[in-house]
Amino acid sequence: MSGVLRAFTIGLTAFLTVVDLFATQAILPALTTAYGVTPAAMGLAVNASTMGMAAGGLGVALLGRRLDRRRGILLSLALLAVPTALLATMPSLPVFTALRVVQGLFMSTAFGLTLAYLGEHVGPADTANAFAAYVTGNVASNLFGRLLAAGVVDHLGLAANFQVFAILNLAGAALVWFTVERTPPMRAVNISHGSPFSSWRRHLGNPGLRAAFATGFAILFAFIGTFTYVNFVLVGPPFAVGMMMLGVIYFVFLPSVITTPLAGTVVRRLGTRSTLWLSFAVAAAGLPFLLGTGLSSVLLGLGLIAVGTFFAQATATGFVGRAATIDRGAASGLYLASYFLGGLAGSAVLGEVFDRWGWTACVIGIGASLALGASLAAWLVEDREISPAPSR
Repeated sequence: MSGVLRAFTIGLTAFLTVVDLFATQAILPALTTAYGVTPAAMGLAVNASTMGMAAGGLGVALLGRRLDRRRGILLSLALLAVPTALLATMPSLPVFTALRVVQGLFMSTAFGLTLAYLGEHVGPADTANAFAAYVTGNVASNLFGRLLAAGVVDHLGLAANFQVFAILNLAGAALVWFTVERTPPMRAVNISHGSPFSSWRRHLGNPGLRAAFATGFAILFAFIGTFTYVNFVLVGPPFAVGMMMLGVIYFVFLPSVITTPLAGTVVRRLGTRSTLWLSFAVAAAGLPFLLGTGLSSVLLGLGLIAVGTFFAQATATGFVGRAATIDRGAASGLYLASYFLGGLAGSAVLGEVFDRWGWTACVIGIGASLALGASLAAWLVEDREISPAPSR
């Protein structure tokens, strides 16, 4: 397989793995109206998938050593279609929430096992390009997934939206069937460090890794808070954006598709701390624009926040992979769990803030999370300070 085709296949796999995660945010106003609940209640239900994502990340870190990568990815994506299709029945809000948790569990399992597969079976010279392709596919899912959801709901309704995404889940499973080679469980050399819990204790005892886990929490807290509740701002006065236009607005993610893969290069030149500070500064620069009365102002703010938070996420993820000197799978699982719990907390906390005090207070909360992430970056060590991994 040529390099370009391989990169496209990896990116498409990433796209189909997590396309359900954030696409539903684009139809939050329609769901809120259909269920007759507050924005905070619907926002929490939709973003409950992050709870499943966190649980799935820990599960892969705990059991991933024993799982066949191809079979696990394939089953996860095939089973993901089940809760997605059930959402089309428009169940009660508690059942809707539970189905979103199950979606997150399957998405996270496929996500974690794919990262493990790439780390183990892509040659050293191609590793950076493979992970860049996967990150780019994830960023693209934020854009095109939201656009697709808004378009389907606008033309065919809510039920049809979930049916379409169930078909995409099955398409992801089919892609894995034809493109991912059969492989054994993780090589024995990777299971020589004791139980996963002992690895977790080592990781949590590392101040730099603890700071990185908390940084991930702050990143998704801010991201979810922004891109969940701005939908309600855009459909109300003075913007009065329609459902289809609401999807088009998410072209603000397009610059991130270009900038995110450059994170590794910037880290090599500036270092981890400086890159994170730059990322959070870019995101924070977008906050005042979110309070503007013109649509172009809000779009600029959203674009800056997307570029900054995606860049910070790529930087923090790369740092965890380098700083974890043993059992990187467990370290990645802990990071992903903290990251997605931050999303759940952002949805719950900022949803209440939005309902009680409005969008301005919500933006202040987003800014506080970005400031926390920037302060945590000071605890991260630079690459030259990281002890090399023990020889294997």
